[in-house]
Amino acid sequence: MTRSRLAPGTGIVTVPGAAPVLRTSGGEFLRIDTGGVTGEALVRRLTGEETPGGQMPGEDPRTAELARLVQAFEAGGHAVSAPPRAPLAGRTVHVLGDPVLTGPVARCAGAEGAEVRRITPDQVAGFARATSDHHRPEGRVAVVWCLDSPVPEGLWDTVDRLPDRRIAWLRCHREGSHSWIEPLAVAPGDVTSRHVRLRRLAATPAHRELAAYWAGHRTPDTGPHPTEASAALIAALLTADLIAWAEAEAEAEAAGPDGAGLPTGLPARRRLRRVDLRDLTFTEHPVLPVPDVAPLPAPAPVGTRAGAGAAEARP
Repeated sequence: MTRSRLAPGTGIVTVPGAAPVLRTSGGEFLRIDTGGVTGEALVRRLTGEETPGGQMPGEDPRTAELARLVQAFEAGGHAVSAPPRAPLAGRTVHVLGDPVLTGPVARCAGAEGAEVRRITPDQVAGFARATSDHHRPEGRVAVVWCLDSPVPEGLWDTVDRLPDRRIAWLRCHREGSHSWIEPLAVAPGDVTSRHVRLRRLAATPAHRELAAYWAGHRTPDTGPHPTEASAALIAALLTADLIAWAEAEAEAEAAGPDGAGLPTGLPARRRLRRVDLRDLTFTEHPVLPVPDVAPLPAPAPVGTRAGAGAAEARP
């Protein structure tokens, strides 16, 4: 028979001379009303300390009160009958870019259950240009592109269409001593690399200089390049965004037809991070997509007054 055990991160604290206390995975301490069950019996039951015959010493495991306590632990998420599923299990993460970053990202995503695949820029562009489901990658797919340099002009323009194809799009790049982790994009209307560039230009008085820097009008790069520690930090932050994507998608599926679609307020989809490679600190900045601007009206033909009809035009 499958038995529930304490969930990962939880524990029971036995205070001398007092009732046992539950320490939740979030660090809270909750008093346990054990009723007629001894604290020792509850601990043995939830930690799996059984005799060779499968019985709890000194306590009948079929006791109704003990079963009620275990059910309460299960209902609260403090006990589980099977190990929790890895957060990225069932997801495919395509990784490309500079090896100093893609290596740690592949290891972190794989450790969280993802199937990690290497991919080329041409293959990613093919995903973005696909016009039918037949040409899109199957399953729950994300693309992570990591650069140890500024983004070359136009490199990500085509790839910004991935969210329109139901493919999650995550990226990072370095500018001098700072690495930028751009918001996760998973659906039409999310923040793309183009939106980030426009927002950053609008937020600085040195917009001409920043645009020239991005366009390549700069002296040769002097680093610093990511070290093993800073690359691990960047990879961990990227993986955290992938986990947020997977969890939000699972919640949307559990909500059913009435709750279809991902929640629009997911922080990972509205958050720009800047990592300082010199001291391994990072800051978070809210960012919103840039709405499309209506085109300007076409200029009136020569000799036509504004607001005049075509019949009033003069040669």
